[in-house]
Amino acid sequence: MHIAVAGNIGSGKTTLTRMLAEHYKWTPKYESVDYNPYLSDFYNDMERWSFNIQIYFLNKRFLDVVEIGKHEDIVIQDRSIYEDARIFAPNLHEMGLMSTRDFENYSSLFSLMASLVKAPDLLIYLRGSIPHLVGNIQKRGREYESSIRLDYLKGLNALYEKWIDEYQDGKLLVIDVDKLNFESNPEDFSSVCDRIEAQLNGIF
Repeated sequence: MHIAVAGNIGSGKTTLTRMLAEHYKWTPKYESVDYNPYLSDFYNDMERWSFNIQIYFLNKRFLDVVEIGKHEDIVIQDRSIYEDARIFAPNLHEMGLMSTRDFENYSSLFSLMASLVKAPDLLIYLRGSIPHLVGNIQKRGREYESSIRLDYLKGLNALYEKWIDEYQDGKLLVIDVDKLNFESNPEDFSSVCDRIEAQLNGIF
């Protein structure tokens, strides 16, 4: 079984992935961030590095999904392959930070990859307001994230909401991280677990 945790930068995807993996003894698959050779350059010059970083993420995510498909146990993934193509690349294109030529090239490659893999059995979307996301980004203090543009973050949030509104690829659970502090509040984390179990067991 494949469970994916989706959400904007700073929404708590990695934290929830880790907590659920520990709680249920699931196999975690984390996003490659600290070892990304393009990330720091991208945040400093987004137009120059937009295509490079999106191809890097797409390649890594595709390899992850192929590997997940070979697992017999439950795998929980920090960010899905669909977020790159439905949110991050379109946002860069709409902002004029990725050329139409590069965006069409990227989209064609994604379509091929998507035809070869299966969507997650459950998608968990962490919905957060811009102030909440910014607060989390500042709190974790990653140097390369200090130059993230606010309009970039807002564009991502708008595209996330559009994607989730239209999502029909499988089971979906939306968690409002402005209202549920699953990292620090055990009752909130228990509530998240109850909702996940209801989705997986088909109670509701």
